[in-house]
Amino acid sequence: MISLGTLGLFSTACLALTMTPGPDMLLIASRSVTQGRSAGFASLAGILLGTYCHAMAAAFGLSRLFLAVPIAYDVVRFAGAAYLLYLAWKTFRITPIPTSPAPNEGRHAIRKIFRQGLLTNLLNPKMALFVLALFPQFVRPQDGAVAFQILTLATVLNFIGLIVNGVVILSASQLNKRWSGKRRRSRIPQYLLGSVFTGLAFRLAVASRK
Repeated sequence: MISLGTLGLFSTACLALTMTPGPDMLLIASRSVTQGRSAGFASLAGILLGTYCHAMAAAFGLSRLFLAVPIAYDVVRFAGAAYLLYLAWKTFRITPIPTSPAPNEGRHAIRKIFRQGLLTNLLNPKMALFVLALFPQFVRPQDGAVAFQILTLATVLNFIGLIVNGVVILSASQLNKRWSGKRRRSRIPQYLLGSVFTGLAFRLAVASRK
């Protein structure tokens, strides 16, 4: 069992990290601004599930593959960049994003946004290395099963991320409401979202393992 002192120190580190603007926060905020609160939370849910997947990979030693085999890191990195460019291309070419989609369309869109958030996170090897670098500092074999400790830390990280990014989503969605009242079928939101996907793809493509 992880001690309360260790959890407190880890929580402080997670709070500082999640409050620092990064790719995940940018993606979530852009979703919320362009498509509303539900889209923002759907994207966040996919990212949180992806964090659990990276934590499990770290628990079973799979994340070390990126350190041992550089080509594996590059394959996943470029696959992630290609996927983000694909999302950008689809976003740019669709018809203007409606602010009030039909119920069936809305549910389908939310599921798709969730999957996109999950895949975007899974195809980011930097996230795997982040988990591999941070979590072992707070894991002690004498405190119990290592896999359980890593999942506990992932839960703490996700809980803090939910709070911090939840505030971002609620704030950004207010801009969406103001926007929707003025320009119901504007293409500006999709240009914004497509530009975010493109920027994240470029950032991932040129990123190193350090």
